[in-house]
Parts: sequence; structure tokens; C-alpha cells
Amino acid sequence: MQLEDSSNSLQATLRQRRQRLACIIKTPVILWSGRAPDRNFPANRYPFRASSHFLYFAGFPLDNAAIRLENGKLELFLDDASPESALWHGEMPKRNEIAAKMGADAAYPLAELASRTANAATVAVQDIKTYQQQCQLLARTVAPANAPEGIDRELAKAIVSLRLSHDTEALAEIRQAAAVSVEAHLAGIKATARAKTEAEVRGAMEEVIIAHNMQCAYSSIVTVHGEVLHNERYYHPLQSGDLLLADVGAETPMGWAADITRTFPVSGKFSSTQRDIYDLVLAAHDTCIEKMRPGVEYRDIHLLAASVIAEGLVELGILRGNPTDLVEMDAHALFFPHGIGHLLGLDVHDMEDLGDLAGYEAGRTRSDRFGLGYLRLDRPLRAGMVVTIEPGFYQVPAILNSPEFRAKYQDVVNWQRLERFRDVRGIRIEDDVLVTESGTEVLTARLPNAAEEIEALF
Repeated sequence: MQLEDSSNSLQATLRQRRQRLACIIKTPVILWSGRAPDRNFPANRYPFRASSHFLYFAGFPLDNAAIRLENGKLELFLDDASPESALWHGEMPKRNEIAAKMGADAAYPLAELASRTANAATVAVQDIKTYQQQCQLLARTVAPANAPEGIDRELAKAIVSLRLSHDTEALAEIRQAAAVSVEAHLAGIKATARAKTEAEVRGAMEEVIIAHNMQCAYSSIVTVHGEVLHNERYYHPLQSGDLLLADVGAETPMGWAADITRTFPVSGKFSSTQRDIYDLVLAAHDTCIEKMRPGVEYRDIHLLAASVIAEGLVELGILRGNPTDLVEMDAHALFFPHGIGHLLGLDVHDMEDLGDLAGYEAGRTRSDRFGLGYLRLDRPLRAGMVVTIEPGFYQVPAILNSPEFRAKYQDVVNWQRLERFRDVRGIRIEDDVLVTESGTEVLTARLPNAAEEIEALF
């Protein structure tokens, strides 16, 4: 934990967040930070990541801590490190020092929380030890975060209303994460010329993130098998003619994330077929961002990407028919099966622990359509939102070889023509986009995405 990173500005922001919460919900709120899980034995722990809801109001990634919020006030519950721990971990900040840095109104040992839990709402944490403590201290079963009940549901809705739009402090953190992520991608592209495996490129990218005292916001995807959407294997060799898809993002010490994907040719030069598909995906990407502004439905942005991709695939001879009709029958989803993006903030998929309560406007539910079922966000855009825009084209064997899909789309897919594009396993282009009062700001714009610009980096 880095107390030196605290500032009067951060304190003011944290107080403002707590006061805004108090205006929405009158129930006392207790949020736990969680604990790092053990890795084979108690002294060997996985890296700690505090609950994002705790971080939003507390500001610091405290292990095994809780905060109580009521009427805009914050009480911190945290044990001071034992004297013996200094042997292994060095001197740690004291509870009162930490409380002062975050602008807490009071601070107590963790044991005193038991007397302050009456009628409190909470959000369930994922680590089982802390979850058991939540249930014990609150004297009730706490429902999972993605299906909260009663006062916990009201709290979740209040948190969503606050976190959908980012304040100045949050945006400054996201910008830092974005800047480091851009540097990581530039390092990865440069490393590709000499690398022999995906792992070497991954290492070059994550080295930049670690060197900036950050960590990866999610498990990096660096793969020549871009058709595997969340591929986390890195042993494949890099060969001329391959495309390398790199989906890598940094997370600041305070927990704020970036999320960038670039796809580039291992040889430094796109083939003609790769370039055709790449330019189509980029056209969808650019068209979506151009249309974004407050009040525009994110679902419509997704459908716009689907339309651009469907029209382009018709022009390339891969699909047959009217693009509008093809989107209505979800033929585009054969090659673009996921949503256009997601919220970004304290998590790479911000607030997705709350399920569709965060991502979907009240009264809306997920579609059962093939082309819409994976849409993670279905709300009108608002100023201060940060979202990803990440259209793609993939040749996923499980989709393209499905007897059901083969039968359903046999008349609209030119399978013989598609075979000419076999050197395109997967292409995705992803940037982080801030919705402003009048349009957008691409926070990751410093990383080139035009094909000729990508090639010039080699």
C-alpha cells in the first residue's frame, strides 16, 4: 500500500463519493476489502486485490479491512500489523495513519466491527473467509453479489448509479493505466520481430506494466489463435503469415484498469486477405466511436458494428444478402459473436460482479438472440462513462462447424469464398473511450490502429 500517493484531492473525492451515497441510501453500509487467498500453504499467498466497491469509497487496497458508511461518514476497521510481521514485511503504516490519509472520521480494531453491524447493507465478497465473516457479523445469509436481496440490492443499485460515470480522480487513474498499457503494446509489437513464441511477446508487454509498479488488469491474451476469445496459453510458435492478437491492460495500484487489443502480423506485413478483414474491423470500430455521445443507446452502437461488419462481409463475398436482413437473422454473429464492449473502471469489466444490475438499464433483460446474448452493456451512454469499443472477426470452429448453424445459414454464407481467408483466425481492435458532454475522447488513441501505422512500427 502506497500512502505517499494520497493527496488532499483524493481525500476530497472520497468524501464526495461517500456523501453522494448518503443522499441515495439511508441504511448503514459495511464494505469488506477481502483477503488474499492462500497458495498451497498459509504463508504463500496469491497477490491481494481488494474489493472494488471497498476501493471506491476507501481509496486504499487494505488487506482484511472493513469500512462502515453512514450519513456521509466513514469508520475504518483494521488491525495494526503485529510486531512480528516487521521481520518479514518491514514496518507497516498504523491504522490511525491510514485513516487520516483516507479522511476517515474514526478508526477501530477489526474486532470492534461486531458492535456496529445492526441493519447494515453490504455487497458479498468472493473470498470465502471474508464472506463467512460477513454472514456471521451481520447475522444473516448474504446473497451473492450478482443476485443481491433486500437492502443489499438497494445498496448495489446505489453503487451502480454512482460508478457509471467517473469523477476527475477516477479518470486520472484510468488515464495512467491507459498510458502504461499503450507503452506495453508498443513494446510487444517491437518484440515480435525477434520473438519465437507468444510467451516472449507477453513477457515484453507485462515487463512494461510491472516496471511502472502496476499489475495486469486481467490475464493477458497474447496469441496466434485469435479465434479463441480468451486464450491464456502462450506456448505457440510465431510463424510468418500468422496474426498475433494481444489483449493486454494495466491496472494502477489503486485498482483502476485499462483494456486494449491490437492485432498485428508476425512478419510485419498484412497479407491481402488479412488486410481486407482488418480494415473492415477498423471501419466498424471507427464508425461506432464516431456515433457515440450522451443519450445514444450502447445496444445501438453494437448493432451499428454488426451492420458495418455484415455489409463488409457481403462486399468481400463471404456473406450473401441484404446487410440489414443478415443482422436481423444474426448471420454477422457467425464471425462477431460477442458484444461491442463493456464498462471500464475499477474492474476491467466494471461492476460485473453485480451481474446485469450494473450493465443493463432497469427493466431490461438479456436477449436470447445469437447476435445479442453476449452484450454486456445495455444502457444509454452518459457523460463520464468509460467503455470499450472492440469489434472483431473470428473463425471459431465451434461456431462455423456447428451442424445447427451450418443448416440455418447455409444459404447466406459462401463457404468456398470464406476458405480464401483461412489465414485470418481472429482480429480484434479495442480502445478505451470516454463519453464526454459532446462526444467522445479515445483514451488509448496514442496507440496506432490503422494497418499502415501498425506495419510502420516493425
